[in-house]
Amino acid sequence: MSSQEYNHIIRILGNDIPGERKIVIGLTQIKGIGYNFATAILDTLKINPDSNVGYLTKSEAQAIEKLITDPSSANFPSWFLNRRKDIETGKDIHILTSDVDFTLRNDIERERITNSWRGYRHMYGLKVRGQRTRCTGRKGGAVGVAKGGKAAPAKSSELEAVEAPTGEETSATEKTTTSATEKKAAPATEKKAAPATEKKAAPTEKKE
Repeated sequence: MSSQEYNHIIRILGNDIPGERKIVIGLTQIKGIGYNFATAILDTLKINPDSNVGYLTKSEAQAIEKLITDPSSANFPSWFLNRRKDIETGKDIHILTSDVDFTLRNDIERERITNSWRGYRHMYGLKVRGQRTRCTGRKGGAVGVAKGGKAAPAKSSELEAVEAPTGEETSATEKTTTSATEKKAAPATEKKAAPATEKKAAPTEKKE
């Protein structure tokens, strides 16, 4: 392998794979190819899986691309492929790169259009394959009682809603306050005029 020319980047199926990585790990960067599928390809082509990607020749890279795009040529079993009995073609195929996301979106949309149970679960963002949802799969905050029996502090928005009364409540409160102030107002006390004191006439002295 040392006599071969080292390449920094190898391009396979439109994916740039760094040359310093091992071939097995480098092939798993291609979407749709896992570790087992990569080892099966290298075993079929009799390439050392522990060698670096940068030491691959052009012919080896082309052979890997051809085997990835047409795995039926290597007589791989049908259960080894990721798309068996395709709904459109009815064939066993292996989907790669951007086709994986495209077919997944199409499958989900078809389930929704047909109003199937799986389509409803996908529509509402719930689990599809029969998993339990009582204690897992929650999307909101934590639900439960606060520790120690103490009530959780109310949020500022809730406090504002409690403190700020509505229009009807404000009118009712204004009426009650006005009536209370009217009752509390003390009646105006009229000052009583002081009784006029009659001046006694001084006694007249009798002249002898």
